[in-house]
Amino acid sequence: MVPAVLFALAASATSLLPLNLQQLSTRSALIFYGEAVSNSTKKDKQSGQIATYTEFKIIELIKGHINGLAGSTHTIKQLGGHLAATGTTLRINGIPEFEPEKKYVVFLPEKSSLGFSSPLGLQQGSFAVSTINDEEYVSVGRPLEHQTAQNNSVQVPLAVSTDKPAHALLDDFINTVRAYNIP
Repeated sequence: MVPAVLFALAASATSLLPLNLQQLSTRSALIFYGEAVSNSTKKDKQSGQIATYTEFKIIELIKGHINGLAGSTHTIKQLGGHLAATGTTLRINGIPEFEPEKKYVVFLPEKSSLGFSSPLGLQQGSFAVSTINDEEYVSVGRPLEHQTAQNNSVQVPLAVSTDKPAHALLDDFINTVRAYNIP
């Protein structure tokens, strides 16, 4: 238990340089648009640390390879989480949490030697997808409907103008990511 606490303290002091959409797109090994299906937290057999496993249903594969086609599932393993059985929590600042039944565009690097794969740039590589007036939008962090309901402000991805959120349409976002990956 002590190593987990020490690691969490060390991780809280970590800072990341901001990544733009081109950097996220070209540096990622796997990019997909998917719906979080479930989260489970358990002690990881390989590392001995608490890990959260998030299963996604793939709606659209944007870059990389996943066994199967759209409609298949992909599970990511991230360090940290809460073990209800023991009441033990390992929190790592910056690691995104995914809510079941919510949709996301996720940018992933290659898995580590222990099978961990948090989004590239941690929260920077996770974009929530919201449906507003029958159109799908992307945003950094929480879905747009939560942000607008709480404070009437809209946080949109990277260089998108906040006074024109229609420029953050999901299809435009995905097409831009694909364009960055054309050889």
